[in-house]
Amino acid sequence: MNTMNNLGTVLLMAPPQQGQSPWISFLPLLLIIVVFWFFMIRPQMKRQKELNNFRNTLKKGDSVLTTGGIYGKVFDIKDQYIVIEVDSIKMKVDKAAIMKDPSDLANK
Repeated sequence: MNTMNNLGTVLLMAPPQQGQSPWISFLPLLLIIVVFWFFMIRPQMKRQKELNNFRNTLKKGDSVLTTGGIYGKVFDIKDQYIVIEVDSIKMKVDKAAIMKDPSDLANK
C-alpha cells in the first residue's frame, strides 16, 4: 500500500492528503488515459478498420489513390498487390499503398 502511495505521489506530483484513499490520487491519471483513448486511439483504430475493409472489398474499375498521390482505376487484384491503370499504363502497387479516391466519393 505504501508503494502505491509513493508511486501516486511521484506520478501526480502532489502528496495525498491525510486519510485520502490512494486510488483518489490516481484518478486524474486515469481520467487522462480515458480521454486520450476516446479522442486519439479509438478514432484512429476506426479509420484503420475502414481502410482495411475498403482495401479488401476493392473490385475492377474502382477509382483509387495511392499514398504517393497517383490516381488510377483498379485493373487487377492479387493477394499482396493491385494492378492499377493510369492513362493506359498499368502499374503494380502494394495493397498497403492504396487509399480511397476522394473524387470518387464526391461523385456518389
